[in-house]
Amino acid sequence: MVTGPITSLTNSRIKAVVKLRKRRQRDATGTFIVEGYRELLRLIESGSSPQTLFVSHELFIGSNEPELVARCRNAGSEIIEVAADPFRKASYRDRPEGLLAIVDQFDTSLEQIPLEADPLVLVVESIEKPGNLGTMLRTAEAAGLSGVIVADPTTDPFNPNVVRASIGTLFAVPLAITDSSTAIAHLRTAGVNIVATTPDTPLPHHQADLTGPTAIVIGSEQYGLSTDWLEGADTKVMIPMPGSVDSLNAAMAAGIVVFEAVRQRF
Repeated sequence: MVTGPITSLTNSRIKAVVKLRKRRQRDATGTFIVEGYRELLRLIESGSSPQTLFVSHELFIGSNEPELVARCRNAGSEIIEVAADPFRKASYRDRPEGLLAIVDQFDTSLEQIPLEADPLVLVVESIEKPGNLGTMLRTAEAAGLSGVIVADPTTDPFNPNVVRASIGTLFAVPLAITDSSTAIAHLRTAGVNIVATTPDTPLPHHQADLTGPTAIVIGSEQYGLSTDWLEGADTKVMIPMPGSVDSLNAAMAAGIVVFEAVRQRF
């Protein structure tokens, strides 16, 4: 179904999209915003489709957008035509691409993470910055991880800036959200080796055995890992830093250790 066009900046549908920038509204409606061609393509390729797709042809930047709109229409999405100015109001990007969707939140229970065979899981505790969390999801998908566990979340994984930083890999990598104690118990029951990253250990990450069932745990940007994870870890590793700084960006640290684990497995 195609409706519109919306031409007013005060249209109720546009106002409803703007409200979804707030976590309270996302939680209340069970929906979130997905904006941009690459992000929506990954959503469709995951087998899902938007509830509603807002489309502004004036803002398209390529030639592939009509095909994506058609795929959403064929999947049963409501398509709403929007003029450029109200679309810019709904958008959270400086340079909107003319595609913005409202999408149902999906199941994020621990059962979504497959732990058979030799899983490699990334656990991120209390990550504060949406850009870091989105980048970690992107890294996890690139590395072919079994999944990502967001423990004691400070940033909502359905934040539009997480979706953007992940370039839609939020839909391609299994994702679970839970508290730390539940995550630790779940990994232990499954026989997964918990590898905590911390500067307070002499063992370099590349000297640790990261083969076999493994969960690499990264702490918050400001405080690092909590006592629960440090005491619950089977192994603690540090990233050697011969320079003058004593810490790395959390997303960068995750990438370094994750790809060392990937290297060891090939």
